[in-house]
Amino acid sequence: MGLSGVLHVEVEVKSPAEKFWIALGDCINLFPKAFPHDYKTIQVLAGDGNAPGSIRLIIYGEGSPLVKVSAERIEEVDLEKKSMSYSIIGGEMLEYYKTFKGTITVTPKDGGSLLKWSGEFEKTAHEIDDPHVIKDFAVKNFKEIDEYLLKQSGA
Repeated sequence: MGLSGVLHVEVEVKSPAEKFWIALGDCINLFPKAFPHDYKTIQVLAGDGNAPGSIRLIIYGEGSPLVKVSAERIEEVDLEKKSMSYSIIGGEMLEYYKTFKGTITVTPKDGGSLLKWSGEFEKTAHEIDDPHVIKDFAVKNFKEIDEYLLKQSGA
């Protein structure tokens, strides 16, 4: 088994793509408020928090299975395709992975959305597991965001 790899997952949600994309863009405010079990705080250290080059410091809550602190840099944002990529640049995750780059894309589907998440990684050692726990946390977050948005809209 190699040190590098990519994980992919797709999740269908009921919330419209535009609404879901806006929620992801407001993660700095929304996530700690709506999901305090998973996110204690998200601070913007550089940029506006959403544009390429922005750096966010995430302090995770008890619901985070692997790490409690991470810093991520927004690498790319495509507003038209509702896609963004980020790299982990600090925190405990770098003890397990030399590099980790995540990509999220939100696509309209049947009145709801199809969310695609991928994580490219390079492990620090062969005995480190592939980051399935991070993929599972992303899926859990997507479902929680969807539930939150549906409650807000009264659906």
